Amino acid sequence: MPPISNDWLEPLKGEFKKPYYAKLHKKVLEEYQTRKIFPEAEDLFNAFHFTPLHEVKVVILGQDPYHGDGQAHGLCFSVKPEVEIPPSLVNIYQELHDELGCEIPNHGYLKHWADQGVLLLNTVLTVRAHQANSHRGIGWEEFTDAAIAAVNQQDRPIVYMLWGRPAQSKKSMLNHPKHLVLEAPHPSPLSAYRGFFGCGHFKACNEFLEKNGSTPIDWQIPPVNHN
Repeated sequence: MPPISNDWLEPLKGEFKKPYYAKLHKKVLEEYQTRKIFPEAEDLFNAFHFTPLHEVKVVILGQDPYHGDGQAHGLCFSVKPEVEIPPSLVNIYQELHDELGCEIPNHGYLKHWADQGVLLLNTVLTVRAHQANSHRGIGWEEFTDAAIAAVNQQDRPIVYMLWGRPAQSKKSMLNHPKHLVLEAPHPSPLSAYRGFFGCGHFKACNEFLEKNGSTPIDWQIPPVNHN
């Protein structure tokens, strides 16, 4: 597992010394050695690498990584540029189009958001190929809870977008008066029509950031050339 070297290290370093993390580390290493695991090991902590703690403005929580070949690369909802856009992200793009007039991108690579301070964090960071939720309960949740707690302690305006029940289960951790917590159903095709469409989160997020003297997020994902 690649080390975390930026300002996330300080709030998370205590986790690396805990018994649950030793077990988690052993289990994940074993899994990488004996099975096909996503994302690639070097992409495991990309959410932290791409979005340093002091830059976090928005938190979007996913569950576990995509389990199809070549999809996951360490940011929730995001896929590598050459990979077909997954259904949940299709719906996120549709909502952005309806809310803010964003053009629908030709790819699903969300690093443009991460670079602006959108922490795209899955609550579980690894998965066996083609087996959704196969690494649930092995210890990742405790680790990502520590990351969520570190964000909650940041004394500046931060927006949380909690989509679906698993993400909303973290709401009790988010008690900083300067932060804004937004909730909606998950954007998956199974639930998007129950209130994700029309939720207005992206607009509300930018209005909140601007009102509090912070730069809004440019949600428009730039196109890539697939040549």
